[in-house]
This record gives sequence, structure tokens and C-alpha cells, in this order.
Amino acid sequence: MAYPPDIETPLGAVTKLWALAGGDSAALRAVALTGSEPVLPSSFCVGTAAQASIAAAALASAELWKLRGGDTQCISCDMRAAAGEFRSERYIRIDGEPPPPLWDKIAGVYRAGDGRWLRLHTNFAHHRDGVLDLLGCDYDQEAVRAALESWKARDFEDAAAERGLVVAMMRSFEEWDAHPQGRAVAELPLLEIVRIGDAEPQPLPAGERPLSGIRVLDLTRVIAGPVCGRTLAAHGADVMRVTSPKLPHVPGLIPDMGRGKLSAFVDLRTTEGCAILRELAGTSDVFAQGYRPGGLTDFGFSPRDVAAMRPGIVYVSLSAYGHEGPWSVRRGFDSLVQVATGITHGEGEAAGAEGPKALPCQALDHATGHLMAFGVMVALHRRAREGGSWLVRGSLAQTGHWLRSMGRVEGGQARADPELEELRDLVEQAPSGFGELAAIRHAAQMPATPPRWVRPSVPLGTNPPVWPLSSPVDL
Repeated sequence: MAYPPDIETPLGAVTKLWALAGGDSAALRAVALTGSEPVLPSSFCVGTAAQASIAAAALASAELWKLRGGDTQCISCDMRAAAGEFRSERYIRIDGEPPPPLWDKIAGVYRAGDGRWLRLHTNFAHHRDGVLDLLGCDYDQEAVRAALESWKARDFEDAAAERGLVVAMMRSFEEWDAHPQGRAVAELPLLEIVRIGDAEPQPLPAGERPLSGIRVLDLTRVIAGPVCGRTLAAHGADVMRVTSPKLPHVPGLIPDMGRGKLSAFVDLRTTEGCAILRELAGTSDVFAQGYRPGGLTDFGFSPRDVAAMRPGIVYVSLSAYGHEGPWSVRRGFDSLVQVATGITHGEGEAAGAEGPKALPCQALDHATGHLMAFGVMVALHRRAREGGSWLVRGSLAQTGHWLRSMGRVEGGQARADPELEELRDLVEQAPSGFGELAAIRHAAQMPATPPRWVRPSVPLGTNPPVWPLSSPVDL
């Protein structure tokens, strides 16, 4: 594809990411990107976002490898493979069968009484029950549709937010740009890598991979945060997914998002659980969390709290709508952020549809996850050279703003939606705690330190909440 001047090229996107992180431009000579838009049916540059975010993380990994004394290596990433990884949860198979459905039966788009569109996210039981209680209706799509006829969309969005529920009204780009939260997001960079404390320089631990010996606590759920941890594991980090046995999860996502990770239960609502997490954090290198901004402060695990208990920590903070603006504490998910920020309106317009049309993958989730992993590796490089504790911060809305800035793909929605059979060459198989797991492999290729997952995916809570004495043997 010959890219028009108003469309971002993949190399151009990687170059801007590298400049944002303060990277040496000479490193970009080792990046090889193949393929072109469209690789998925969309008017947005979804393939470019996938390829650029995955390649940028791989480039940061290669720079860590050089810091260990390794040679420069070529970083290659094909757009088709990157797009496949951005839909990994769709393609996973366990003993030949797909995982459980990802969506609750009343999740989706509805029209309110004023004709405006709403999207409800009800995958977690307390969100589902809260919506049903607010509507005063039965657990049934038709009942929900009828109940929403008595609401104005904006009023229901606000009422749901006041109860801590997850609902979004569809806006156009113009409406989002005029909204106070849209204006706040537009003022933020795509991601921030900020020094938040002092610490002596800390050389990378000994090892044969870029992130060997780096310990990552992954306190995230659903897709964006888990993708960050999964990417770090692919480059050699020891990653422990930490969650409470009382928190809800989407069962169909756990096998895919758990590749390469340990998994332990810790309940922060208990004194013992907080003590366990403090002990883990004190011997970790990365603390990644996806709670709404300020959500862990009451438990004593704010960025500065963790930097005080573990000088030199890299703290990752993910949110839905950003840490500034009136919606900074509002809960959200990829599908809702697409709706609220104008993306589904824009996709619908391009398709000639009356209502919203979602992107062909959870692109905001996946891109944010890879971008956060990129930020972590940049911060680890800085920690090794100059010391300090670091905060890596971003949001789904900031990533959506980035995707929108890349321009639009004319005729992109005419691209056929790739089925699993079309991507069989990208699938790898491995035993897991769920059965034989067939899944899309990591899209980046690095000849000296190929990204791969050594630990098998396991059910939540399989491992004790202690770091093992050594990394797994890479066979």
C-alpha cells in the first residue's frame, strides 16, 4: 500500500513512539516492518497500531539486551501477525475447543428513549445486577430494551456512573472533542514515563534474555493490563498475576492472558493480604495495576507508597479515561471507550450504518497493553543507567486518541474478516493448566532473543504468593 500523506505509516508510528521515550534514533535502523493496511475490516489504522506498539516494545527489549552486552539484532514484525495477536482471545483453543463466551447476554448496544445509543458492559455480575436494579427490569435483552425507552441516554450514563457501573453513550468525534474529558485527554501525551523517586542505578540481573531476572507483579484484569504482563513475560520477565479470589473475572480470557505467568491469590481487603503484597512488592521490579486512578491508595499501594517500600520500582498505572479530567475516576472498558470517544460513531459512518459499529478487535486494550510494556522496558533502561523509581501511565482513551490521529483507511471495511483457518501459520501449541492450548504466538521476531512464553498458562490462584527461587528452565 502506498500511504497517502494523511495516513500514518507503521515506521512513522514507531519512530514517534521511540522519540516520545527519548530513544536513540539510530536504533530504528534495526526495525523491519512488513505488510500494509487493511489487514482487518476497519476504517481505522488498526493494523498499524498493532504493528507499531508490538514493534516498539520489541525494540525496547532489544535495547535492554544491548545493555547486557548483547549485539544489535534486527526487530521484525509483520502487520498480519500483529493484527492476529490483537485478536488473540478470539483465536485461542483448548483441547480443540473455544473458551467460554466472553460477553454477558445483555451486554451490548441499545437505543434510549431519546434515540441516542448506549452501550452496556455487564460481564461482571455486580455491574450486571446494578444495571438491572437501575432499570428495574428482568435479566433479558428485550426487558432491558423496553426499560431504556423511558431514559435519556446521557441521564442513564450519568446515573450508572454514580453507582459505579459501566455504561457509555455514543458520541461523535465532535461531541467528544467538546466534552471536558475529551479536552483533558487531548492535552495528555500517549503515555508518560515519569521519575517519582530516587534510587541508585540498578544493573539488570544476570540472564540469557532481555528481561531475565526482572520480577513483575501483575495486578490487572480483562485485557489491557494482562497484555502488558504477557508481553513482559514474552521477553523473559518473571511475571506473577495477583488477584483476589473474591474479584470477578472473564473466564474465557484467563487462559490466553495468563501465558507465561505465575498466578497467585492475595486479598487486599485483609491485613494479611496487604502484608503479603508489601512483601512481594519489596522484592519486585515492576508493579502493574489497572484499578481506576487512586483505587489502591486506601490500601497503601499508590505509586509513591510502592516507590517508598521498594526504591527503584517501575509502577504501571492503567485507566480507562486518563488520570486528568472529570471522568478520571470513571470505570470503563475498551468497548465503552470506543463508544464514548467517537470511534464507533466514526466506524458506523464509514460503514453507512445507522448506529454504532465497533472496531474489529479490542484494539484500545491490546495497544495500551503493548505500549505499557514498552514504557516499562524504557523505564528499566533508565533505572539501570541513571537510577530512580518510575511511573508509567496511560489509558484506553489516550490510546484511542492516538489511533484516531493515524488517519483513516479508505475502503478498509471491505477487507474480509480473517478466520482462524487463515491464521493457522501463526498458531503455536503448548500444554497448560487448562489442557492443550493453541494460541497466536507473539508477533515480534528477534533472532538473538526470540520472544516466547516459557511458563504454561494456569488457572487463577495456582501458585503461592511467593517468588520462586529461580526462573523456569527454557527447553
